[in-house]
Amino acid sequence: MSNERHMLQGRTEEEVFWFRRRSFLQGAAAFVAMGGFGAALAQQRSNIVELKGDAQLNGQPLRAASVIQTGDRIETGPGSNLVFVVGNASFLVRQNSRITVERGETLNTVSVLRMVTGAVASVWGRGTSRQIITPTLTAGIRGTGVYTEVFPEQDSRSYFCNCYGVVDVSAGRERDLSRAEYHQSYWGEAQPKDGKLLTAAPPINHTDEELEMLAQLVDQRTAWQITGRKGQKASDAGGGSGYGAAKPAAGGAPAAGAAPASSGGGYGASPTGAYR
Repeated sequence: MSNERHMLQGRTEEEVFWFRRRSFLQGAAAFVAMGGFGAALAQQRSNIVELKGDAQLNGQPLRAASVIQTGDRIETGPGSNLVFVVGNASFLVRQNSRITVERGETLNTVSVLRMVTGAVASVWGRGTSRQIITPTLTAGIRGTGVYTEVFPEQDSRSYFCNCYGVVDVSAGRERDLSRAEYHQSYWGEAQPKDGKLLTAAPPINHTDEELEMLAQLVDQRTAWQITGRKGQKASDAGGGSGYGAAKPAAGGAPAAGAAPASSGGGYGASPTGAYR
């Protein structure tokens, strides 16, 4: 998506194209070549792939040599960028974010990514009982790549994109089962909009390449890398509701201005095969 049209909302080009930095490319290549998270754990090395700027871990300064574990609280400062891996999940934390990675069945399994503010792109290997929780939205993760952002200046309104995979998305009592090969986006509204708390969203603030790089860190591939094709964004098709053809949230009618259904992936498209 780096050469395609995309929308920025409160983020910069530098943030969105972080993966082009030589420091990250070198760090990512070294992390993968040395065996990824499993080898880092066995050799007692850091699971941080890149740390740019200032961040805190449980209230203390985060260092590049630190180890991030489940149960930890992370806060990134202005201009910072953090990429790390826990188990079979990888995370990019943008600047000015406050999150907690809660412990699952084992020390190295994330059960909940709890977000107070900020933005996180993440890729999750297959597993059960895992969630992303924001002040206005909950996403049940099965094995997928996603992007999540909380906007504090909008009463913690939340943006969630199922970039590929299967996710249970809910806001209040409204729920939707999202199946996507190429991005399906939602708003978790702070206040009902046209009577809905879960509404269709446009494509904002993240790129295909980000998800590809995060997938590589945990020995996976995105859906479009597997199938060799990408869906059509509704913004390109004349609609304004997100990537691909709009799928109604919580069983409602399609959003106004949404593009018609497309066979090329996008809203409501079923994933093909395992994401590896």
